[in-house]
Amino acid sequence: MASLQLTAALLGVGLSLAILAMVRRDHLRLGHGLFWLVVAIVAALLGLVPKLLDVAAVKLGIASAPNLLFILSLVVLFIKALHGDMVNTRTERQLRRLNQRLALFEAECRAAQGRAPVGQPASEHTSLGSHD
Repeated sequence: MASLQLTAALLGVGLSLAILAMVRRDHLRLGHGLFWLVVAIVAALLGLVPKLLDVAAVKLGIASAPNLLFILSLVVLFIKALHGDMVNTRTERQLRRLNQRLALFEAECRAAQGRAPVGQPASEHTSLGSHD
């Protein structure tokens, strides 16, 4: 059992160091890095002091500590996935609005330069002022 505790603690510490390195090299945003750093610290803490999980399971009325760990893991991953979907939705909405603004800006630039808007033949737009 001691080797399992040592392995879990080392994995938590190693993951913490890897996350800090990724944040430092800008491979991972600070907000995301903090989330994963908390997960790694909790893993290291539970590896070093496994009785914490037993105590929490008893207080919550869960018969087995591994069941509590499994439930907590699922909840954390569910929350992380939901947050990721929310961020993706926000990013997609911002990108769609940015594309719309860019299209309007390009149409204004073309109109200011006297060129035909995208989708109209050049002869229709440029022939308006040439009949005088």
